[in-house]
Formats: sequence, C-alpha cells, structure tokens
Amino acid sequence: MDHERLNLREVIWVRDSKVKLKEFPQSVQKDIGDALFIAQAGNMSPEAKPLKGVGSGVFEIRGDYRTNTYRTVYAVKIGERVYVLHCFQKKSRSGIKTPKKEIDLIKRRLKMAQEQEKNYE
Repeated sequence: MDHERLNLREVIWVRDSKVKLKEFPQSVQKDIGDALFIAQAGNMSPEAKPLKGVGSGVFEIRGDYRTNTYRTVYAVKIGERVYVLHCFQKKSRSGIKTPKKEIDLIKRRLKMAQEQEKNYE
C-alpha cells in the first residue's frame, strides 16, 4: 500500500521509544502497531485512551501479555505528525495509575516533540 495515497501522518519516535517497543512481546507490538496505524490515518483506535494529566491530544495504548501490561504513549495535536513519546512496561506497584516518574518523562518528551515540530514548519 502506498502511504501517500492513504495520506498517512508520519510517525516520529521520540528518544528510545521505538527501541523499547521492540522489546515488547510480538503480539503486543502488533496490537500497538495497529493502533498507531489508525492514528496515522487520522482516526482513533478503540484501544487508545486519553492520558490524563499530561495535556490535550496525548493518548495511551495498553497491551497485555500474560500477567504484564505494556503501554505506549503518543501525541497527535502537534502539527501533522504522530509523536510516539514513550513505551514502557507497567510495573504493578500503584494499581492502574501511571507512576509519576513515567508521567514526568512523558511531559518532558512532549515538550521535546513540540520543539522538534517547530523545525518542520
């Protein structure tokens, strides 16, 4: 399939997010890839949920494998691109809430993505 014909948004991987995603189990990588493809097409996967406390246009995709949960966070309201901000395995220490250190990292990377977008303008 020709990406130009589909008019897909470019995916920008912030820092080590792509490397981290490649460490996830194959089935989780596929599910997350499918959800990101839907975002590239300008739609929202049923798997994607808004990530609260970070900012508008930031979404989280959760993938489960055995007893583990994997998360990928991406932003869509920065120009015409999809920025994958962070991929991580959720360690079950504080229930379903995303740990503060992960939220802080996501916020830093969101700022980086916003700065990077200025270079495309």
